[in-house]
Amino acid sequence: MHVVIGITGGIAAYKATGLIRLFTENGHDVKVVPTSNALKFIGNTTLEALSHNSVDPDLYTDVAEVKHVQLGQQADLIVVAPATANFLAKTASGIADDLLGNTLLATNAPILLAPAMHTEMWLNIATQTNVETLRARGYEVLAPAEGRLTGDDTGVGRLPEPQAIYDAAIALVTEHDLSGKHVVVTAGGTRESIDPVRFIGNQSSGKQGVAIAECAAKRGARVTLIGANIPALNTHGINFVNVTTAIELDRAINNALPSANVLIQAAAVSDFRVKSPSATKLKRSVLGDEVSLELVANPDILAEAVTRIRNEALDCTVVGFAAETASSRDDLVELATNKLKSKGCDMIVANDVSAGKVFGSDDNHVVILTKLGESTEVSGSKTSVANSILDILAR
Repeated sequence: MHVVIGITGGIAAYKATGLIRLFTENGHDVKVVPTSNALKFIGNTTLEALSHNSVDPDLYTDVAEVKHVQLGQQADLIVVAPATANFLAKTASGIADDLLGNTLLATNAPILLAPAMHTEMWLNIATQTNVETLRARGYEVLAPAEGRLTGDDTGVGRLPEPQAIYDAAIALVTEHDLSGKHVVVTAGGTRESIDPVRFIGNQSSGKQGVAIAECAAKRGARVTLIGANIPALNTHGINFVNVTTAIELDRAINNALPSANVLIQAAAVSDFRVKSPSATKLKRSVLGDEVSLELVANPDILAEAVTRIRNEALDCTVVGFAAETASSRDDLVELATNKLKSKGCDMIVANDVSAGKVFGSDDNHVVILTKLGESTEVSGSKTSVANSILDILAR
């Protein structure tokens, strides 16, 4: 995708570096168009190094290329971050006295503006009127975040974090290809009680499952997110169901399954639970230096879901996850292929978790296998991995 990132003259201009990196690392071609004031806060060298493209200094160089029209026509998406109050006013009035302003007038691409300014400037009636005008014309204008501003000020007006801007921008160009579908996603890690204080668990943060749920909702799906020991998610289009144990997770899946079109089992499930958890805290002074726990197997939730779908002829595609400690990519693929066959699901998403990799990280590296023999390798943010999984499902 061809992305134009506009930067205007505010102190938050330095944050644009993180946004540029997100787009380039996810495979997009980025052209940075800073205003002359933006270059007082951040230099061309940095912008060119991160975007891997030259930065045009003004409107009047290389005129023969008609670049102010060319940039707008070639863009698939335009993001301006930060967008100052002055920029919002000029854009709302149709003023195009620099390369960025001309590019905006010459494009049919979706445009996302991320304002950043002091609270009083953001709340000023002139700024609010300009924002209303821009939104009425089809611009997507993010609400600024709340937090520390320049100097001693704190309040509304802070530029949202690069990841939030990136996610909002990608949502603008995301087709609602999952409209009318009910997608059930599990996330997090189950916990099995030893006593009222201790439990058997795992290191899953739930971030990948949450990313899948959020991306599916943005693509138009009705989403049920079954979260095992993760913070509740209050997002439009997502019904959050909180569970703790594997048995509770199994029950929640079965409740949602009859209306589900897709089940994505991203949660890490404890294979065993304590047969007889203690009702009171176990005391080391009583137990001594060695403790033996009798464990019993939990249900094979993924396999049982597939069996129910087949037996009841439910219209549901099943995606499993395989967190493996593999010695090589070939080893990972072999382990995932075996799980794909043994569980009977339609797709497996496999990753290597050796030495604690992936857990708690915002990035992931996965191999996606389907029962049709497709194999796709994806690296990047967990959001980009989520969309890659959904792309394959949508096809």
